[in-house]
Formats: sequence, structure tokens, C-alpha cells
Amino acid sequence: MKRPLVALLACAVALPALAQDASADWDFSNDQRRKLMVAYTQFNNGVGLATRCVDGGFEAVITGLPPAGQASTRTLRIAFGDDELQDSRWIVATDDTIAVSELPAPFARELRDGGRLRVLVPRGAPDGRNLMYDLALPASSASIDQTLTTCNRPLVDPRDAELDALEEGGVPRNLTWAVRPTARFPDTNYSTGFAVATCLTNPDGTLRDCAIEFEHPRDGRFGGAVLRAAQRARVRNLDQPGAPVPVTQVLFKTRFGVVDSQTPEDEARQRDSAQRAAGG
Repeated sequence: MKRPLVALLACAVALPALAQDASADWDFSNDQRRKLMVAYTQFNNGVGLATRCVDGGFEAVITGLPPAGQASTRTLRIAFGDDELQDSRWIVATDDTIAVSELPAPFARELRDGGRLRVLVPRGAPDGRNLMYDLALPASSASIDQTLTTCNRPLVDPRDAELDALEEGGVPRNLTWAVRPTARFPDTNYSTGFAVATCLTNPDGTLRDCAIEFEHPRDGRFGGAVLRAAQRARVRNLDQPGAPVPVTQVLFKTRFGVVDSQTPEDEARQRDSAQRAAGG
């Protein structure tokens, strides 16, 4: 039997049994003793959504999904309103029916608008077919706004639009990594961890204004290790070698303690090779 959404999020409050009224606000819980604030909504198909600020760390999750099995990440296809579905990478929680966003603040800012949200789970149906959830989000975002502002995340960020232009490697099509950010394992009690950072580029290819979008475990010092790696990273102009780098946003993620023998470029080359073979 599935635990209630807030129980999964470590909040001792009960959820309504029926789907949320799409005209209402998100439900809200604030545990000041644990420095935990959660905005959440749950639907009668078993799916739940939540944003939370816990001791300064911001997270967004989807619960009630088909089990992901042994995978550490999963790809969901997400669309707001009538937009086209877009691939989105999510982290699999200890309970493998829960997906944790790699970019929680941008996702939460889109949730603020309410309306239609579609979530497609590839091969998520029992017979192996794709499974689509078509959800009506609450119209009021006051509860989400509280979780964002408490964690010092802006309610509107123009840089969110730039994320859609990033390639698999985390840079726009006209740039490439000259020195890829490689984080050293921090001094921590954890054996594995994960962190995602975004930065702005300088004309000389260095990075600035870096921010940790997500890290887990939150107290594992993995975010700090990624920020230190950003100081050594460089990008270069791919379209015009030697020319100044345009000021834009880049993203990189690091899985600590997990053997990952393939870079995103390796995976892209494999996909291109497979497509050419199929075409030939």
C-alpha cells in the first residue's frame, strides 16, 4: 500500500483522499522545528507533486509513478499546457516510485502557472507501452511561492528559457567544453552523491555566477565540490574557434561514487551511429 505523499516527504500531515480542486491552491505544511516547508498536491490516479524547502535546500518531486527498478535516473517526458513533450532527466529516490527533479526551481516556476501538465513515462504501463498522466494543476501558486522564496529562489528567472537550448553535454550548440568540470570527491560520510550546477560564461571561456540547482544528500558537501570544479572549467566557441565566448548559461551535473564510463558526447555518438545504421 502506498504511503501518503507527505509521509514520503517526511511531513506528518494527512492528504485528502480525492484529487485536488484545480481552482484551489496547493496544500501546504510548515514544520519550523525541522526547517521544512512543503507545497503539495495529489491526484486520484495516485500521482502527487511537491516542492519543498528543507534547511535551505530546494527540491521538487513527482510521486506515485511506476517503479523505476534498479536505475539511479529515469527519463520522463514533460509538457505544460499544449507544448510538445520534452525529455527530462529525473533522479530515482530510495522509493523507486518517486522521481526527484535535477532542476527543481525551474520546474517549480513552471508549476506556478497552473493549468495542464502532461507526464509521459516511457514503457510505464504494465504491458510495456508508454503511460501518460494528464493532470490539472491548481491555479493558485501561493504555497509554491513560499517554498521558493524561503529557499531564496526567484519566482521568475529569465534564464530558465536558456535551459531548453542546452545540448546533452550542458552547453549550447555553438559552444563546447575546453576543460570539462571534474569535481573531486569531498570529505563526507556518504559513499555516493549527486549535484547539478548552472553557471554563466565569460568571454574568455571561464564561468561565473555559478549556483547549485540540486544536491543530494543535502549535507554531503557535494555541491561545494561541484562549485570548486567550476572554477577550473572552461568553454570555447565552436562556431568561431578563437572568438570570444558569448555570455550564456551552461549546466553540468556530477554523480559521485558512481562509475559512469560514458560521457554525454559518447552517448550522443552512439545514438548517431545507431540512427545511421538503421537508415542504411
